[in-house]
Amino acid sequence: MKPHLILSTALAFSLAACSQPATDDPVETPADTTVSASTLDAAVANESRPESARELDANRKPAEVLAFFGLEDGDDAVDVISGGGYWAEILVRAVGENGSVTALEPEQFYDEEAWSALSEREPRIAVERYPFESFTPGPDRFDFAIMNLNYHDVYWESEQFGVPRSEPQEFLAALFAAMKPGGVVGVIDHAGREGDTRAIVDETHRIAPSVVRTDFEAAGFVLEDASSMLANPEDDYDTSVFDPAIRGKTDRFMMKFVKPAE
Repeated sequence: MKPHLILSTALAFSLAACSQPATDDPVETPADTTVSASTLDAAVANESRPESARELDANRKPAEVLAFFGLEDGDDAVDVISGGGYWAEILVRAVGENGSVTALEPEQFYDEEAWSALSEREPRIAVERYPFESFTPGPDRFDFAIMNLNYHDVYWESEQFGVPRSEPQEFLAALFAAMKPGGVVGVIDHAGREGDTRAIVDETHRIAPSVVRTDFEAAGFVLEDASSMLANPEDDYDTSVFDPAIRGKTDRFMMKFVKPAE
């Protein structure tokens, strides 16, 4: 096994305690609107989800992931490059009646049969198709976004799949604009080596965590937290994520980015 960069989950964030002057006025504590563990568990346990999706749950840990990212009741949420709606179908049950869920699916990956079936099961999911290279969701739409194992694809181009070269800076500028102030973007991706990112993505469909952090921060997002929940230190970064020996078991990093409040 070759040595590789390990994402330190001790991307530790110290919170400075601020002393407040004494006051006789009552202090109002904001209500906790984070989606409860029981609601997340129920959204995952929804028996109408297809077996092919449910088989991924043990590996993806969706309830734990959404809890870490801080999904809130009533969020307007988006599943970016949805890949068939795995996350959208869980999100729509989790955000409640006051929330909404949009699935953004590139035309190049759109599966008519799969999306029609999902729309029948969960009509509240709004599916929006767009050319992969023209990501323009519009401004101030979302409180919460998830990108699962696909940010690296912004560096990918494929004649076979009709995916032309994209510019990550343009993609992230559009994503930043689409998020409401204070909005959260949760990113999960396959960990890769440092180096020529486009070449690494083309060969292995992996990306270095440092590249993701640098890209998002350059776009204006703030890294609030990171997690090793989906890590696998035994993974070999030179192996393609589609190799049967590692598929579904890659070393994955998680980063929680926030658009600063205005």
